[in-house]
Amino acid sequence: MPVNIQPQDLPVLLLHNVDPAWPPDDRRRATGATEQLESALADVGHPVTSLPVFDADIASVLSPYHPDDAIVFNWCEELPGVLHSEALVAEHIEGLNFVYTGSGPETLAQCADKLGVKHLLREAGIPTPSYHFFESPKRNAWRHFPAIVKPSLEHCSIGITPESVVMTEEELLRRVEYVIDRYDQPALVEDFIDGREFRVSIWGNSQLVVLPPVEMDFSAFEDVRDRLCTYDAKFVPESAHYRKIETILPAALTEAERRRLERVSRLTYRALGCRDYARMDIRLRNGIFFVLDVNPNADISFDASMAFAAEEAGYSYGAMGSYIARLAARRHAVFAPRRRRRRTETLAAMTAAE
Repeated sequence: MPVNIQPQDLPVLLLHNVDPAWPPDDRRRATGATEQLESALADVGHPVTSLPVFDADIASVLSPYHPDDAIVFNWCEELPGVLHSEALVAEHIEGLNFVYTGSGPETLAQCADKLGVKHLLREAGIPTPSYHFFESPKRNAWRHFPAIVKPSLEHCSIGITPESVVMTEEELLRRVEYVIDRYDQPALVEDFIDGREFRVSIWGNSQLVVLPPVEMDFSAFEDVRDRLCTYDAKFVPESAHYRKIETILPAALTEAERRRLERVSRLTYRALGCRDYARMDIRLRNGIFFVLDVNPNADISFDASMAFAAEEAGYSYGAMGSYIARLAARRHAVFAPRRRRRRTETLAAMTAAE
């Protein structure tokens, strides 16, 4: 474990967003996933308090608690009702002086901007698909097909469908126009890497642990447009993508491939300033691992790829959550091991003086 503190000595405030505007099924799924994590953390010994966030007022949710008494397990994707506010959640928690799991607001903000991520990867020399940024449809700006057209500021595959993969300039221009009109943001066009796809989870800070890579198998689909993780593949159980994309764990890799994949993943984690845990989405073509996306606030639901990878590495779901909580505890004024020792020594000295 990353710190010596025992789970029963580390209280956890499990902060999670529940948007009243969500459809009932979405609210039930989100609540059920949170209850799974809450139960798993409690099963390994952590005192856990579930704190749902129904609006933008995080301060009121955390006001009954003192920052010295617990860490916040930040499982908020956004402030309910506030678009693209993932980084704002961390900023609010930080402003209230709580120590929390996961990356800070700067990393969350930069990873939400797909164009910014591409620039950082390029600057670090990390392979990523060639790309172009479209603020309006323009002819002769892109020549490589197949290509994929994405909203530049969304996550969770929002806006990704088979129609996102385009084969001609006419298709590209139509899709760029659709993304700009539908999502009110520029479109990112990339070279579509029609190759094997891996989800690589990492946790750690000074020392990084790469969990076993998960492969997304698209072999059930013959059409290149279907060989991708769409929004439906993640959230619509009755869709063909949800039913037919297979998860392979551990991914079948040669030792040389595994080392290259782990190296690219570690470099990406460092280049984007990730903290505690993150997941990289990576594709392999012609021996090169291309980074598609970086998820510093990765899904850690019990049925998500990170939980599967942790289990493959020998961690139960509760142990995975505890590992992440203990990483955050290293930054805490009370729970960090060195600070705990100093506090104990100080108290002992005061007692002896009396």
